[in-house]
Amino acid sequence: MADMSAPAQTITYREAVAEGSARELRRDPAVVCLGEDIGKAGGVFKTTQGLFEEFGPERVWDTPISEQAILGLAMGAAMTGMRPVAEIMFSDFFAVCWDYLANEMPKMRYMTGGEGTGPAGVPSPAGGGAKGLYFRRGLTGVEPT
Repeated sequence: MADMSAPAQTITYREAVAEGSARELRRDPAVVCLGEDIGKAGGVFKTTQGLFEEFGPERVWDTPISEQAILGLAMGAAMTGMRPVAEIMFSDFFAVCWDYLANEMPKMRYMTGGEGTGPAGVPSPAGGGAKGLYFRRGLTGVEPT
């Protein structure tokens, strides 16, 4: 919990995301972060900067370039009691892993008769000024103005 008696401080959105992740990693040893380039590189938008240095490869996992693998790994980790935060590098890539988000992960409890449960977070940036064919439109396919 934030110290409400401390003076207010202005930080960027990405610093807030990194700090929130760090706080959860410190608070709960079951929390792990996984995704493409989130380890030593600190994430493409630096939202995981410093996490690898503080928590090491046991808690901050660099993954292959496969959104399906990232969410499949997160689902399996959640089923074993971990609390994964599985970053998808760009929200445009949700289309290739939508089956996990829409069918597998939310129905895990029902498919296992209530025995397989597990929370997972799946953050992903959308828009933000990145340039490129696939890297700025988000799920709607609409170009930001």
